[in-house]
Amino acid sequence: MIPGTDVLIIGAGVIGSAVALEFARSGRRVTVVDRGPAPGAGSTSSSSAIIRFSYSTLDSVLTAWESAPYWNDWEGYLGVRDPDGMCRFIPTGMLLFDTPEFSFDRITDLWDDVGIAYETLDTEQIAARYPQLDVGRYFPPKTVDDPAFADDARGTVTAIHESLAGFIDDPMLAARNIAHAARHHGATFRFHAEVVGVEMTDGRVSGVRLADGEVVHAPIVINVGGPHSARLNALAGADVDMTIGHRPLRQEVFAAPAPDGLALDDGAPIISDLDIGQYFRPQVGGTLLVGGTEPACDELEWVDDPDTYDEHTTVEKFETTMYRLARRVPEFGVPHRPVGLAALYDVADDWVPIYDRSAVPGWFMACGTSGNQFKNAPLAGKFMVAIVDAVESGHDHDHDPVRFVGERTGRSIDLGAFSRRRTPASTSGTVMG
Repeated sequence: MIPGTDVLIIGAGVIGSAVALEFARSGRRVTVVDRGPAPGAGSTSSSSAIIRFSYSTLDSVLTAWESAPYWNDWEGYLGVRDPDGMCRFIPTGMLLFDTPEFSFDRITDLWDDVGIAYETLDTEQIAARYPQLDVGRYFPPKTVDDPAFADDARGTVTAIHESLAGFIDDPMLAARNIAHAARHHGATFRFHAEVVGVEMTDGRVSGVRLADGEVVHAPIVINVGGPHSARLNALAGADVDMTIGHRPLRQEVFAAPAPDGLALDDGAPIISDLDIGQYFRPQVGGTLLVGGTEPACDELEWVDDPDTYDEHTTVEKFETTMYRLARRVPEFGVPHRPVGLAALYDVADDWVPIYDRSAVPGWFMACGTSGNQFKNAPLAGKFMVAIVDAVESGHDHDHDPVRFVGERTGRSIDLGAFSRRRTPASTSGTVMG
């Protein structure tokens, strides 16, 4: 038993570590348990770590916009320098293509409201600025074995460009940096520590039981278990009143040599291409990182057991990804061998995360975050402190949601937008948010 633990956090990914940092800063005694070997060793290590603002709800846009300054001033956010090295924000900007089903107005109206600058580019401007790109419209995305895959373009695309987006060069190091800062404030991290049971006293959570039989006592438990978080919620009985579910989704992401003009040193942007169903971004080392945007033609690979999924990439997914990319970048040479990884995301039904209390007193959750919440880790930690403080003081967060005021804009973010009991949000239905 660890005596005197005020807050127990399950999961030491980038968000779990950020939650630990904020609670430790508040003066609480914090313990983090994780079944893995190190901070960020799970889903965080497989993140594309894109910092962007292209969400389809106001509260999500505000969350990303308010989080961005912390990545830009990383040491300032942490308050301490990690002697093992610091991750870096790499600015690239982001280019988003339109589709017949995606109107720019959905994003640009929100950006206008928040004050995010952008450019609208017509077909000729895209071609002049990025001559490596084919500006044809190929929507809807298709699988390689679809006879229509090789059809000629039907019209041309337009785009919006936002200049302040970018990515973090080492997502696992980002989690390690935050964990180091949390330790600096007194947080304790325990690895190879799997939660197998939830302790209850008088109808309230009082701790967790680990696989080795040890019980860790705490009056507050926060589930940030990533792909294992749905199982943990069920273990606690905390899923009984949820209108939003979440479950593990298997994803494959590949690396490929960057064509001339699209490498990081060329000043290439991140490209979100819903027209072909892929996103790609330059990365350090002269390669592109290429992932999917979950188009309707691609079957989603939901996983029942997060401990037994196939960790190897598939030839089928590799070929689809590379040939789609070649449609947009005609000079791209499809590699002969796949280089990439398969990993699990914890995805909510409407692709919006859950930051909330639960039906079980003392049990809180930061779930459904994988894929599109890496960038929001700094604010997620602050959200959870605000929710826990309010609920434990007797506030009815379910009926009168806590509002969080951002430092950057002074705007109020409705944390009810991330409720476990919300009406499903109307989003783009993709990890890209």
